[in-house]
Formats: sequence, structure tokens, C-alpha cells
Amino acid sequence: MLTKRIIPCLDIKDGRTVKGVNFVALRDAGDPVELAQRYEVEGADELVFLDISATEQKRKTLADLVYRVAEKLSIPFTVGGGIAAVEDVDIMLKNGADKVSINSAAVRNPALIDELVAKFGSQCIVVAIDAKQIDGQWRVHLVGGKVATALDLFDWAKEVERRGAGEILFTSMDHDGTKNGFANTALARLSEELNIPVIASGGAGEIPHFIDTFLKGNADAALAASVFHFKEIEIKKLKQQLNSEGIPIRL
Repeated sequence: MLTKRIIPCLDIKDGRTVKGVNFVALRDAGDPVELAQRYEVEGADELVFLDISATEQKRKTLADLVYRVAEKLSIPFTVGGGIAAVEDVDIMLKNGADKVSINSAAVRNPALIDELVAKFGSQCIVVAIDAKQIDGQWRVHLVGGKVATALDLFDWAKEVERRGAGEILFTSMDHDGTKNGFANTALARLSEELNIPVIASGGAGEIPHFIDTFLKGNADAALAASVFHFKEIEIKKLKQQLNSEGIPIRL
């Protein structure tokens, strides 16, 4: 079993870190630069920064904020939100991002994945997939979960892999912010059908949820927000517990 990763996520709206439930009812969670610094000290393996209103508002990710966050980090840093072209990725990487995450733009133009992989390499390109169950099927959603599509989660994930993406960040909209655990059945299927890493997102509420997503969901990494932002779970304690369960983790 490869070493698993713990990844705090900074959802950014209007320059502040926010967190909601099922993609709505957002509340303030603090200054992103201060939070990034804290997670570096606490032992996070990576950090994800998602400007959640960038696509909806049709503007670019806040490059200056990315720069200020990246200045405080030595761990890998992924940036997403409003990224839709080669020049967007170039700006983020020049401002300190190690990887970029694309979502809505990739669904609307799948060839964008090929283009970005050819230019920057698979290791730089993460495809985020937001999905929820509709009539028993996982359907991909766009624009921060506001626009439903007929696209099947598993079909899209396989296409993303074929086009060269380095990893997938799967967020279950049904589980997001509920703190009832990750979508482990869907995660296990993704992990079985794909050869690239799958990051679990949506539903973390307590340490056993992380244990389950690694052992039952076969996730390669687990991403969470509010439980870390509001200090409901300490990363150091979480990692010690994972280690005691025999899950390989960087201590």
C-alpha cells in the first residue's frame, strides 16, 4: 500500500476561506494565508486552494492570493477555480502552485486536458469531479455544483485518465459538509477502475471516516476542510491514529 496523504482544502470566496454543507450555506473559516501556514506546521501532506466562485463569476483565480499562500508553503500546493486555458495554468504555476485543478472547463472541452498535459505534464494536472446521485446514478455537476449534467461519474473519470490527467479529486456533493463519512462505495469503484490516484472529498467528520476511506474506499488521499479549519480534528493526532491502524502515512 502506497503512503496515504492528508490534504486540507481552502475553499476561497472573495479572498476568504469559507465552508458550507452540500455546496451551500457558506460560513467564514478564516484567512487563507494564516490557515496555509498553520497546516504546514501541523503536518499536512499537501494543500488544495479552490476559488469556488471563480467559474460562476467568470473571472480568474486570485493570482496574488495564490502567491501569498505559496510563499508560506513547502508542501505541494494545488490551485483550482476558473482555470480554463494554458495561460491560466501558466499564471498559477508562476505564482507558486505545484499543480492545478480543472473541473467545469474540462467537461465543456475535454481536449483541454490533453492540451494541458502536453504542455505541463500529467503530474501538474488534477481533474476535480463534483458529483451527486440522481435516480441512483452518480451525475457530474459543474459551476460549483450548480449545473447538473447527464455525464456519468465513472465514465468521465475513465476518460479523464485516458486523456492523461495525473489524479482525480472526487467530491461527493451528497456527503459534502455532512460529516457523516466519505462516499466509500463510489470511491472503491473509482479506485478499482482507474490507475491514477483518487483523492476523496466530502463527508469527513471524525477520525474513523478517514480510516474507512483508506481501507474501504481505497482512496489514495483524503481531503477535508471544516474539521481542520475549526480544529475538530488535529492532523497530527489523525496521522498517529492512521499509523496505528497500519495505514502508511508520513508522520
